[in-house]
Amino acid sequence: MAEIIQRDGTWAFDGTTVRITPGLHRSVPLFRQTYGEITVPLEAVSGVVFEPERKRGRLRMRLREGADPLLQATGGRLPDAADPYRLAVDVDRAGVAEYVAEEIRRALLLDQIPKEPTKTYLLSGPPVPVSVRSSDGTVSFDGLQVRIDWTDTSDRVKRATGPRIIAITDLAGVEWLPNSGYEDGFLRFVTRETAFSKLPPEKDPYALDLWGSARRDLLTALVATAVTARLPHPSTRSVTDGPDRPRRLPSAIPPQADHHDVLLRRLRELGELHREGVLTDEEFAMTKAVVLRGFQPPAAAR
Repeated sequence: MAEIIQRDGTWAFDGTTVRITPGLHRSVPLFRQTYGEITVPLEAVSGVVFEPERKRGRLRMRLREGADPLLQATGGRLPDAADPYRLAVDVDRAGVAEYVAEEIRRALLLDQIPKEPTKTYLLSGPPVPVSVRSSDGTVSFDGLQVRIDWTDTSDRVKRATGPRIIAITDLAGVEWLPNSGYEDGFLRFVTRETAFSKLPPEKDPYALDLWGSARRDLLTALVATAVTARLPHPSTRSVTDGPDRPRRLPSAIPPQADHHDVLLRRLRELGELHREGVLTDEEFAMTKAVVLRGFQPPAAAR
């Protein structure tokens, strides 16, 4: 057993798995403490290094692409301190950190673990049900459906549409960007309705606009990860031609006739909200224009 115990957390390697436990000190980010213990199978590991520094070093673990739904959902956008695969190491424990890293590297070599992307998730992600209260609303996931309940400070377009319930079978993917404290983030659920046209997060009834406490809003990554873990693996998805466009499931892109039916239904909903006075003329015109852009053919929409 190779083990290092620090205020930041504990890494324990038994030859087949690395058990990562977050520390309980107040300096450990809320996200890591809430995500809890992670068991990483050796076959999910791509590499591990210890980076010594003058006052404090850092253990870093790299996982194989596609092995972890957390990394898939967050896209490497977690703040360094919230990354569970990094461990701050006191200078007097540098030798122990080097030993743990070397033991993991030796096992990777002996077991001939490949570095290629995986075709299935090797980590399970957070358990369900999971629920997080953010600045824009409370989002919950029970393994079968996502539910969003808006707060009193949510945009009135969202509040007018009421709670949003999305079945996992209707989801094509999840998009997540953290609230940095300087720039708003969002958690967006990509569905048949939003596959071709998108409203800004503050008005999108399928998205949480993250503008409040960056520390608290970071927890929405728990839901993003839990949902991602239950969607088809990215190895089954086709790549779009644009480098900045997300990957989508071929089955999630509806036939053109069905897609138009969804957009027509959305236009009718907007019209009713406008007639009832819930939406102003400006809000109605803006959201209608976004929906209308979705009527162009899929190839042009890309």
